[in-house]
Amino acid sequence: MVSVVELFVRVVGNDPVIQGFVGGIVIAMLNLIGASLVLIWRNPSERALDGALGFAAGVMLAAAFTSLILPGIEQYSGGNPVPTLVGLVLGVVFLDRADMLVPHAHYLLTGRRRPDEADPSTSLPLDNERLTPVILFILAITLHNMPEGLAVGVGFGSGDVENAIPLMFAIGIQNIPEGLAVSVAAINAGLDRRFYAVFAGVRSGIVEIPLAVVGAIAVTVVEPLLPYAMGFAAGAMLFVISDEIIPETHTRGYERIATLGVMAGVVVMLYLDVSLG
Repeated sequence: MVSVVELFVRVVGNDPVIQGFVGGIVIAMLNLIGASLVLIWRNPSERALDGALGFAAGVMLAAAFTSLILPGIEQYSGGNPVPTLVGLVLGVVFLDRADMLVPHAHYLLTGRRRPDEADPSTSLPLDNERLTPVILFILAITLHNMPEGLAVGVGFGSGDVENAIPLMFAIGIQNIPEGLAVSVAAINAGLDRRFYAVFAGVRSGIVEIPLAVVGAIAVTVVEPLLPYAMGFAAGAMLFVISDEIIPETHTRGYERIATLGVMAGVVVMLYLDVSLG
């Protein structure tokens, strides 16, 4: 029986850059599926959204370690943790600084501002009160999708398809609830026409395709950068989980559902890692 890895290589080929490109398309398409769910599931409850986002956080959490941090240390640094950990720190610092340029995503989902952030309404000089929150939200989610696309590209660029494919599926799976959340937020912000809400969700995931290609090219051209790049992608993902997703799922009284979602996400990712890798 042909394995998923063998089938992927047969269809896509052995070029890491092409593999990264296809991986980016896969995760962007799963984002599209999530964003389109709003056409069927018109009014998802806060409880359901918190559980789904918790699941996404769990998948990303496990993937950051099993597909990025541990391979970066064990396979590409000869057991030396320094390069991967340096990359991780740089990823955290980059997301922390970049996050200051756009409002925290949770603000446009809940309307509440945290003590550590400026007023999002003044983040960009936009006059249209209806479109401003949607544009800001898309910018925020686009920023947070960047490490996901980069991670997939770096994974395939490493040449380790057995680790890259579980990572691709993990990020793609977590893109489904994330895409749905973007569409719901777009509707709540004033874009009540379903087409525009779905378009907002799709737009937030498109950035993953070019970044997957960039990640694959970068590590194939400059191979010594690989453990740093894997750490960078992992650090950025962990920052998003801790700073945005988990806090957001604990603001409406459904902490237990969100926590169970995280645990389910971790289990799914570990299963994917073992069965596909």
